[in-house]
Amino acid sequence: MSNDASTLKPYKSKDGGKKEQVADMFNNISKTYDLLNRVMTMGIDTIWRKKAIRSLKNIQPQLILDVATGTGDFAIESIRILNPKKIIGVDISQGMLEVAAEKIKKKGLQDQFEVQLGDSEKLQFDDNTFDAVTVAFGVRNFENLEQGLADIYRVLRPGGKAVVLELSNPTAFPVKQLYHFYFHKLTPALGKLISKDASAYSYLPESVARFPDGERFAKITSKVGFKETIVRPQTFGFCTIYEATK
Repeated sequence: MSNDASTLKPYKSKDGGKKEQVADMFNNISKTYDLLNRVMTMGIDTIWRKKAIRSLKNIQPQLILDVATGTGDFAIESIRILNPKKIIGVDISQGMLEVAAEKIKKKGLQDQFEVQLGDSEKLQFDDNTFDAVTVAFGVRNFENLEQGLADIYRVLRPGGKAVVLELSNPTAFPVKQLYHFYFHKLTPALGKLISKDASAYSYLPESVARFPDGERFAKITSKVGFKETIVRPQTFGFCTIYEATK
C-alpha cells in the first residue's frame, strides 16, 4: 500500500493517527450513517451486500467474523441469508456499535449476533477460528491494509473464505466521469447536509480513489497467504466483491 493511502486521514487539521481519526469520524456520523449510505448509493448497496453474502453459501459457515461491522447491517443480512450459529462483529467505533446493539435488541438477535469494540488489524481471536470473515466497506479505512488482511487470514480456518465488499474506481467512459462528479462533488455536499460532518464525506471519495482495487487488491491477499482470490466488479465498476480462500 502506498504511503499516501495509508496516511490519508479524515480530519487533515487535527492530530492523531488514521485509526484514531477514523474512529472519531464514525462516532461523529454514526446516527446518520445508514441513511447516508442509502442516499449515496441510491440503494444499490443492498444488492451488493446480498450478492457478497450469497458467495458464502457454498461453504455454509457456522461461525462468522464481521470486521468493521459498523451499524451491523451486513451481519444482520448474513444471518437472514446464511443463518449461521454465530456472528461476531468487531469495530473501532463505539458510536457505530451502539447503533448496531439497538438493532440487535430490536430484532431479537442477541443469541446469534454479538458486537465488540476492537481493532480490525489486531484481532483478539485465536488462529484458525472462523469459517468465514466478512468486511463490507471497511478495508479502505485500515491504517495498514496488508497487516489487516494478514490478520484476517490468521483467524480463518483452513478452507475458510474471506469476502470483502469495497467501493472501487470505474475506468470506462462516461461512467468514470459521472462517478467522479457524484462522489467528489455531490457526496461531500450530501454528507455535510445530513451528517453535519463535511470532512467525513470528503474523506470517502479520497479514500476510494487511493484504494488499491481490483487485481492490485488480489495481489495483496495472495501476498499474505490466500490461495485464490476471485475479483467480481459490480455495477459498472462502482464496487467490487473479493472472495479470498485460505
